[in-house]
Amino acid sequence: MNIQTVSESDEESVLALSGGFTLSDARPPDVLPHSGGGRVRLVDGGITGWDSQLLLALKRWGAQAGEAGVALDVSEMPDGALRLLRLAEAVPERAGTRRADARRSWLERLGEGALEVHGGLGAGMTFLGELVLALGRFVCGRARYRRTDFAAIVYECGPRALGIVGTISLLVGAILAFVGAVQLRMFGAEIYVANLVGLGMVMEMGALMTGIILAGRTGASFAAQLGTMQVNEEIDALETLGIPPMEYLVLPRVLALAVMTPLLVLYANAIGILGGALVGVGVLGLSPSLYFTQTFELMTLWLCAQGLIKGSTFGILVALCGCYRGMRCGRSASAVGETTTGAVVSSIVAIVLADAVWTFIFLVYS
Repeated sequence: MNIQTVSESDEESVLALSGGFTLSDARPPDVLPHSGGGRVRLVDGGITGWDSQLLLALKRWGAQAGEAGVALDVSEMPDGALRLLRLAEAVPERAGTRRADARRSWLERLGEGALEVHGGLGAGMTFLGELVLALGRFVCGRARYRRTDFAAIVYECGPRALGIVGTISLLVGAILAFVGAVQLRMFGAEIYVANLVGLGMVMEMGALMTGIILAGRTGASFAAQLGTMQVNEEIDALETLGIPPMEYLVLPRVLALAVMTPLLVLYANAIGILGGALVGVGVLGLSPSLYFTQTFELMTLWLCAQGLIKGSTFGILVALCGCYRGMRCGRSASAVGETTTGAVVSSIVAIVLADAVWTFIFLVYS
């Protein structure tokens, strides 16, 4: 790579480029070596090879010349390089693509964040409104969705989740029993491990763990499915055919989780109590009949209802977060990953907040 001054005057400087201008060669200088007047002309003095290195250099030199008020003539550069430059300049550059745009003031970033939150709240309210209308049409028997799709989603949300829900619930029940046994053994009250596990699973842990599992398993799946359909423009195709995506895609998923989550919570409660029984019987030496008698004497219909109410709420929130994120997915492959992550995070945050609200309500009105 070589840049040589051919001629220089007050009106024009002529620079000859020779050698290789490729990424494997030395980097061209940031500033052209000239001291002439108002015009610089670049000529091909024997360029042996070029690639994007030459194109970037020409763009950089052109920008510097424009800032200095100097005209840069590149018409004698290789034809291929000129065609690529014209192609690159045919479409204007999008705002926000340069790294320099990221160096904004904190006040501007704060304003953009506030606008995004405001837009997200508006879009969320619109989504909920459309879902309520879809539920109304479903109650009236006029919703347009495939029953086979609904059955497949129910199977995916329910029976196929039994394994992971059962495993986690068994371990959680055993952990509660171990934690309770450490303290209760000091007072010779090991039998109350049954009370601890029963209350913990039925009122709190069964519903909470089921909701978190569904958030990571089913909510992420909903977001990825709908996000991929958005990328492939399948949702746009449904709208073109006159099929409401809210009824065809979102409604079956929300109904499936609303139906299956309470059943999964009952299953998680039973498996969790069984896990506590394994510890109580196998480690503490309690008799099985005594353990289960102590557990069932404590249980009431209201305690079981609290867990089911929480579980139903968690299932609906998971479905809403997953479907909402999927329907608002961008048009790129990376957007699908961001949508899936956002759905899981939103679902878990919503579950924790809802759990706190329901716990406060039950505590005040019980």
